[in-house]
Amino acid sequence: MTISNNKILITGGASGIGLGLTQRFVEENNTVIICGRRPEVLDDVVATYPSVIAKVCDLSNADERQALYEWIAREHADLNVLVNNAGIQNWVSITDDDFFERAKQEIVTNIEAPLHLTALFAKLPAMKTILNVTSGLAFAPYIKVPVYSATKAFFRSFTLSSRALLASKGIEVIEVIPPALNTDLGGKGLHNYAPPVNEFIEAIFEQLKAGRTELTFASSETRANASADELRAAFKGMNGL
Repeated sequence: MTISNNKILITGGASGIGLGLTQRFVEENNTVIICGRRPEVLDDVVATYPSVIAKVCDLSNADERQALYEWIAREHADLNVLVNNAGIQNWVSITDDDFFERAKQEIVTNIEAPLHLTALFAKLPAMKTILNVTSGLAFAPYIKVPVYSATKAFFRSFTLSSRALLASKGIEVIEVIPPALNTDLGGKGLHNYAPPVNEFIEAIFEQLKAGRTELTFASSETRANASADELRAAFKGMNGL
């Protein structure tokens, strides 16, 4: 991927990893469009980075995803990079009364939305690169977030297939595989122990410059290169089994 002079859409680009990507892509001389549900959060990013273009969009709604694509195709047809970053993480137990409803929220946001957006934006004539943000939990799940872990395993599998399927269209598909980072994913304070986002962003941009298509950092690098026995041991150790 060429990391400068692109027009890039980053879903969930106003917080966490998405905000880190927004900041760095702006610094690398790209035009960045971000979308999210909360206008006040989007406005805060634009106040700090005036060149950023913000669009309110609830990605859990298929009609709003379609409208986002149609707006981009009409107003920003030169968009050549899509970053499927938006995601939610619910700490749940299968026996919770609201388990299924919360699971459906994760499935819609973490699976349906990026698949739909990929299918839509791959049609843009200018599209060259799709970055999919998965997780180290795609390799060894954390049982306190069982659905989130499963959605990321699904998304990793889809990323591998779409990399092969879209190659004939000249579209490069890159997987971004973060470990736990110090963000509010899942709830405030849950990941205070984890590395800061800026260290992760620095590491993956070095890998982008090197032409890698699987971008890892810290424990996610270990997971991505682990044997089956090592992954089984990681699963047991992480979950106290």
